This record gives sequence, C-alpha cells and structure tokens, in this order.
Amino acid sequence: MIDDYMDRHLPFEACFNFRDIGGYKTTDASTVRWGKYYRAGRQDRMTSTDIDRAKELEIATQIDLRRPDEIREQGRGPFEALGARYENLAVIPDGGSEKLNQLVGDVGISGARYLGYLELGPDVWIRLFNILADEASYPILLHCTAGKDRTGVSTAFLLSILGVDRPTIDADYLLTNRDVERQVHYVETNVGLPKGFTRSAMMTAAGVPQTAITDFLDGVDQRYGGPIEYLRGIGITDKTFDRIRGILLTQ
Repeated sequence: MIDDYMDRHLPFEACFNFRDIGGYKTTDASTVRWGKYYRAGRQDRMTSTDIDRAKELEIATQIDLRRPDEIREQGRGPFEALGARYENLAVIPDGGSEKLNQLVGDVGISGARYLGYLELGPDVWIRLFNILADEASYPILLHCTAGKDRTGVSTAFLLSILGVDRPTIDADYLLTNRDVERQVHYVETNVGLPKGFTRSAMMTAAGVPQTAITDFLDGVDQRYGGPIEYLRGIGITDKTFDRIRGILLTQ
C-alpha cells in the first residue's frame, strides 16, 4: 500500500496521472530520490497555469513512448519549449498494434499484451536505459498517452533495477486508478467522450486492471529469469545498471 499519493501526485488541471517515483524504499534500505523521474500521460492540453507549474520541475529530458501517429495527432506538449531535450522511443512502432494483436490476440490491457511489447524488439529498451544512465538527462519526464501501460512497463523495469520490491512496483502501477475519475470528468466536460463510450466504459479504459503488471512481471520471470536478466540479455550492462542506481538512489 502506498500512503503518500498526495505527495507524489502532481494534480495539473489538464494533464493526468503525473507523478514522482521518489521516496520508494529498496531492498537494501536505499531510497529513490525525489524530483528526478516523473511518469505521466500526455501534456498537450496543459493550461497556462499548468505550464507555469511545469517550469518549476526543470525537466531536462522528455522521453515520449508514443507511436508517431499519436504524436502527430496529439502534439508533443510544452516541455521542449521549456528547455527539455525530446526523445521519442516508440514502444509500439507504426503498425505495432496489429502485430501485437497477432502475437497475443486482442486481449486489451493485460500482462500478456505487455509481454508482447518485448517481442517488438529490444532497441527501445536499450535506448531508454542508456538515457537513464546519463546524469545530464535528469530530471526526466517519461510518458505515453495515458501514462499507464507503456509508461507502467518502463517504470516497472526501472524500479526493478533500483531494487524496489514487487509489492511496491505493483502498487505504483495501480496508482493510475487514483486519477481516473478526474481525467474522465475533464474529457467528458472539455472534449467529449469518444464515440460509443459511456462514462463507465471510459473509466475502465482510462484505468488499469488489478493484475496486469503482476502478470507481466511473473511472465518476465518465467521467460527470461526476471527483469534484470531480460535487460542483460538484450545487451544492457551491469555498469549501466550501477550508473542508474548511483543517480537515482540515496542512503
């Protein structure tokens, strides 16, 4: 159970699921540093008040996990104009959604679909952890459209590297559901619900299932021997892991 949600959640007016992973304890009694790594959803609807608050974060690198077509439709948001370096690491490339459906079926948000991300190739993960190993990249904002699936998998990998325990990783993933009602109210009021969606269906679509990240990490354990072994297997070195830990952990 994570009881400091209000400390780590940044309640922007028109950007949702934006939060800090700082403060989590690791199995060796270290602590994840605050103000270094933020995870979020899309930022293109941010208000002027939001942008003023965003400036205070002094984001150095924006890591965008969306597909190119999502970026064209939604835009990149304000952080480049605020001085951030922009990196697009498309976890699902153009045409990747169809390939995922072929690999795992149209299963919706699930651990099986998250495991399918790994079948799309290792390049994104190699690039991601090289960025995370560079101290000049911080503070980092990592996001996709909703900040829950691609962002959730990436953050679960990172927290695994840092030595955060599985119950905390699972609980961090589920914090997405704490901001769903606010997000759906915003969409319904300002944009309109997508065609064919009721409010209830939109609440489900904007949230995450209880077991998806657990099923994903269990699958990584079974197939690859765990997140660290998967990442080693695609060429990420212990030196890279150590640099990331040195940047993000404090005693």
